[in-house]
Amino acid sequence: MQRRSGGPGASGEPEGAVGGMVHTMTLAADSEVAGRGFAVEVITTGVHASGFGELGDGRSFSFHMERQTLVVEVYRPRLRGPVPQAEDVVATASRKLTDIDMTDERSLIAAVRDTIAHAQPVPRAGR
Repeated sequence: MQRRSGGPGASGEPEGAVGGMVHTMTLAADSEVAGRGFAVEVITTGVHASGFGELGDGRSFSFHMERQTLVVEVYRPRLRGPVPQAEDVVATASRKLTDIDMTDERSLIAAVRDTIAHAQPVPRAGR
């Protein structure tokens, strides 16, 4: 993985620092998803943590924080565009942020992986 962080800002704090908390973003260099079944491609840590990745079966996912809760959405495989739409969501899951270190990538990635394992299919109205 390749770590990206900002340089010092005018205040002496690193770029992206909010109230003394530094947010980092990591990009996966090579996505060997098929062998692992789970890969986080982009992750931002901190109080507004978010990111996205891919599952081994071709589905993608995203995650974000919402009112002290980690929210994960799993999308259908082979999306038509770069930005998933509401109809592309096939499963969702959420969990409280207790016991998750939002500043530690490994802790956050583990929480996302565990949350995806408990994702429930999104009910669809019949046509």
